[in-house]
Amino acid sequence: MQNIEIPVWPYVYGGPSGTGKIRSLPEDFIVKENLSFEPSGAGEHAFLQIEKKGENTEYVARQLSRFANVRQRDVSYAGLKDRYAVTTQWFSVWLPGKADPDWTRFESDSAKVLHAVRHARKLKRGVLSGNSFKLNIRNWQGDQAETIQQLEQIKVNGIANYFGSQRFGNEGQNVSRALAMFEGAKVGREQRSIYLSAARSYLFNLILAERVTQNSWNQPVAGDTYQFDLSHSCFQSYQPDAEIIRRLTTKEIHPTGVLWGKGDADISADALDIEQAVIDAHQQLAKGLIASGVDRDRRALRVNVQDLCWQFVDSATLELCFTLSAGSYATSVLRELIV
Repeated sequence: MQNIEIPVWPYVYGGPSGTGKIRSLPEDFIVKENLSFEPSGAGEHAFLQIEKKGENTEYVARQLSRFANVRQRDVSYAGLKDRYAVTTQWFSVWLPGKADPDWTRFESDSAKVLHAVRHARKLKRGVLSGNSFKLNIRNWQGDQAETIQQLEQIKVNGIANYFGSQRFGNEGQNVSRALAMFEGAKVGREQRSIYLSAARSYLFNLILAERVTQNSWNQPVAGDTYQFDLSHSCFQSYQPDAEIIRRLTTKEIHPTGVLWGKGDADISADALDIEQAVIDAHQQLAKGLIASGVDRDRRALRVNVQDLCWQFVDSATLELCFTLSAGSYATSVLRELIV
């Protein structure tokens, strides 16, 4: 199997100004999902807001199916959340014609139901407006003044919207296994999805890395397609005008990079040249994704870090609070600050 090494992606703010440790305790990494809608209060699906600690999302989903005596496929969630953390996320359980069980009896040392409400449709993947984080960086050492300066820049300008390292598996093995799969290796259905996502994410990060190197990750390039902030809606502009530049400056819109797959190019000119150079250099991954039937999409190159605040609790502990839009990674914020 060909091994693909995941590089250190170019930094936006000069590289980390300190060192530190995250997840010394699960309570050091607190995440809360924010739904993009309000459950209606009526319907066949029980929506459950669950706080979990030290358990992964799929394990809790399996436990819910047993507790509610339903098939596992009747339990849904909007996104996967870290195991070694304290996370609050939503699940739905399909209960047609059935009353809710006593959800308080589901409580354990690792999970408890905070809120239950009915809704007409099941919870679907990706229907979040974002995730809110509260993180403690322990054993922090570094230049405090420089770290604060970087945080202030992040608050004003956002960050490069890299996929986090967890997307690629240990030492990038998910990308290497994607290559092996494209060459004929047999994998299970769940693994196939993971490897396809890793391959697309790797190509995207390479494109974003080139835009960071060119200092155009948050600047217009001829032929760019732009995405509205907190939206998946996009539009193309061959030549950036004053209005495009204004909206980029106010972070209302962001340049995008391709999530590779089958479909027509939705960029042109210089922006297309940048992306095509990366695709041409990684033909095995690109052709494998197309052969696998993955559809092409776009992802913002920049993400706003909303409600960012920080404090040095003591000389060796930095506390961060912020919100990111769905699909963006807290580790992409942390990598700009610490190693």
